[in-house]
Amino acid sequence: MNSPVNIFALGGLGEVGKNTYAFETDKSLILVDAGVRFPEANLPGVDYVIPDYTYLKNNRAKFKALFITHGHEDHIGGIPFLARSVSIPVIYAPKLACALIKHKLEDARIKEPIKIVEIDSDSVIKIADDFTVSFFRVTHSIPDAYGVCIDTKQGRIIETGDFKIDLTPVGPQFEIGKLSALGQQGVDLLMSDSTNAELEGYTPSETAVRRGVEEIFEKAHSRVIVSTFSSNINRIQQVVEVAIEHGRKVCILGRSMVNVVSIARQYGYIKIPDASLIDDEDVKNHKPSEICILCTGSQGESMAALSRIARGEHKVKIMPGDTIIFSSNPIPGNGALVDRLVNDLVKQGADVKQNSLAFSLHSSGHPSRQELRLMLRLVNPKYFMPCHGEYRMLRLHGELAEALGIPHENIFVNDNGDVLTLDNHVITRSGHIPAEHVYIDGNDLDGLSSAVIRDREILKNDGMVAVLMTIDTKKSSVIVPPIVYARGFSASIDTHVVRHAQMTAEEALKNVMPNHPSFNEIKNVIKTAVGKYIYRKTARSPMIIPVIMNIEGQC
Repeated sequence: MNSPVNIFALGGLGEVGKNTYAFETDKSLILVDAGVRFPEANLPGVDYVIPDYTYLKNNRAKFKALFITHGHEDHIGGIPFLARSVSIPVIYAPKLACALIKHKLEDARIKEPIKIVEIDSDSVIKIADDFTVSFFRVTHSIPDAYGVCIDTKQGRIIETGDFKIDLTPVGPQFEIGKLSALGQQGVDLLMSDSTNAELEGYTPSETAVRRGVEEIFEKAHSRVIVSTFSSNINRIQQVVEVAIEHGRKVCILGRSMVNVVSIARQYGYIKIPDASLIDDEDVKNHKPSEICILCTGSQGESMAALSRIARGEHKVKIMPGDTIIFSSNPIPGNGALVDRLVNDLVKQGADVKQNSLAFSLHSSGHPSRQELRLMLRLVNPKYFMPCHGEYRMLRLHGELAEALGIPHENIFVNDNGDVLTLDNHVITRSGHIPAEHVYIDGNDLDGLSSAVIRDREILKNDGMVAVLMTIDTKKSSVIVPPIVYARGFSASIDTHVVRHAQMTAEEALKNVMPNHPSFNEIKNVIKTAVGKYIYRKTARSPMIIPVIMNIEGQC
């Protein structure tokens, strides 16, 4: 008897990033993409957000393959973390993504060898007797981007990956005819990119950006500094071509930018003559009008090259008259960081150009509403599951599909972990699996708990109070009364609040000691008493940290 197919996301629903989609039968499980999400400002100290891979660990015997649609971090960035959690049998990926993945695994020092197989639009991969996977080329902001067609005994599924329908792309054309043929043969479920579902019309072509960049280069009399995503290879190629046409040398700054450009040059996706490339040491040896700097930092990231340049922490310094191009739009949540960076640059005399009606400096790699309608018409699915987007984007995409005639009950606006089951061309909801966020901090690959994130939020917003005391556990007496140290309060109230907080802690400690309390009981009493007092006086709830010492040196 043929097994039903379960379909669920470990990441990518209700968020922009960490795209990870699973397709499972009784005997086999495959993934499409394994991405990360970059942290917002409300996740202090977090480097990446990845999916919870527990379900994969518990079903590792069924895990047969990982398929990659393209080489962006929100689709491949989770691979090193996944490889540390569960053995990846084989990765099927486009040519450029293969190169980026190999570099990523080497950089992460993954010791276990992982088989990586290059695919193209003609590839057909058979997984056991459960899945037949084929591909169709799409246009996106990185070369070698594909959608995925998954044929099963229960029906056909299409997962678009990230795409836009660009009729004048930089690079190969979208395989509209192939996608239309798949739709005419019959598609049970379409899973489609929702990132721009709020924008009406069509996403501008990537070639439109070149005209805006050229106009700025023609008017710039000093250095031109262009900041964009390191993985936006098509954009980088266009900027390089414009710079060389205007007689400028190109300097690449930022670790990720240097790595990606090096790999893309090696495989022919970016073409820069060696004579046109210089390093940061050589910038000062050329006239400002002969320099173009390409760097990371368009999202205001504090450790990226452009932010370090703005703070004076880089070999390259801002010079009055520099023209700085932000060839990107702020990711939701990064607007304040970008504004702060722009102000810092302008203060130093730079002329900052951002994407606007005056200058077309960025084109999204994702489809606007007319392209979403066209995708739905071409595929003509029986069922629809919007993906790759925040909840409001998924909801709007679902409403758009309903307006095109897909029945409301056949549209699934899901959360990560929600399971759909495809059985004999019929899809039903069938439960939920754990699919929490895992927060990665530095080299701690176990991830941080939500409680740690909450503690960091408290420290950031309300500060910290440490209460130090010395007791005699045998005599159940106080040797040294509580001493309070506060950090993160207004200087005008520090002295008064701290003094009275000490008095409150001393009184609470004296009241509890006759009862021969445990250390935990003492800590809870101090936390409660001091916390209530400070909140009453300051309307703040700082982190209270009691530190207990006794005369025997135990705590």
